[in-house]
Amino acid sequence: MKITDRVLRSFRVARTYQNSAEKVNCVDYSPNGENAISSTDDDCILLYDMRDGKPSKTLYSKKYGVDLIRFTHGDTNTVIYSSNKLNDTIRYLSLTDNQYIRYFTGHTARVTALSISPVDNTFISSSLDKTVLIWDLRARDYQGLTNLPGKPICSFDPDGLIFATGVDSQAIELFDLRAYDKGSFTTFKTRFNRVCDWTGIKFSNDGKQILICTNGGAIRILDAFSGAVLHTFSGYNNSRGISLEACFTPDSQFVMIGSEDGRVHVWSTDSGMKVAVLDGKHPGPINALQFNPRHMTFASACTNMKFWLPCIDDQ
Repeated sequence: MKITDRVLRSFRVARTYQNSAEKVNCVDYSPNGENAISSTDDDCILLYDMRDGKPSKTLYSKKYGVDLIRFTHGDTNTVIYSSNKLNDTIRYLSLTDNQYIRYFTGHTARVTALSISPVDNTFISSSLDKTVLIWDLRARDYQGLTNLPGKPICSFDPDGLIFATGVDSQAIELFDLRAYDKGSFTTFKTRFNRVCDWTGIKFSNDGKQILICTNGGAIRILDAFSGAVLHTFSGYNNSRGISLEACFTPDSQFVMIGSEDGRVHVWSTDSGMKVAVLDGKHPGPINALQFNPRHMTFASACTNMKFWLPCIDDQ
């Protein structure tokens, strides 16, 4: 089934799970789309089997807390995540036996982003210590370091050759992974009309666009080659300055974001027009939102988790 305006407008909540009284702070799909994982502010890690549409395992990180959880490349049984209460170590966890495989220490302040290479065992992390570190899952020590002039966020491109950093909520710097030590090869400066912090940066799957997420009432997509602003999307509720996650659909044709009132807003990346507003009746702000990379479903989360499916017959 192709993702179209009509298909997106038909999406309805298929399953709802209330497993925590606290906020779901992150959701991620495995690269094959067969599993999803979430982390919550009460230190819970929950694994979902997407074939059954049900939770399959619950783990806890009571001592360290858990945030920014990510499946590793090519493996549905291991994840990495940052800590949100004890220190700045990144942990590499086996979901099979709930044992830590490795600890990655190097940052001296809170980690702001984790991004997994789509092609190998590399991942990158950014931190309030104004650095981006390059890691290999097979080694304890970081393999590279980039110092930046301000607070960064970071993300790999879909080919795993380029990574982008958003610096101090005003500039995007692009680095070649093979020559990061030479500095960024291009910089795009872009400012929003309203005061807001950049909370996430993502490439579209076709590599042609960059999405900037914020804690304000607007998000933006740029041309990944020229830095030109393609569209600024607004009109969703975020009066409290919450970090609301936005994402591309897998075909790069649409951008989605949750809102403070629990609805999902969808725009066309081509026309810039809003094509859908979906009401999943979340009891609070949608903090996490991810579209499945392989299957026609997406997940939205506040304190509960909802999985959506298209219902064309409803049209």
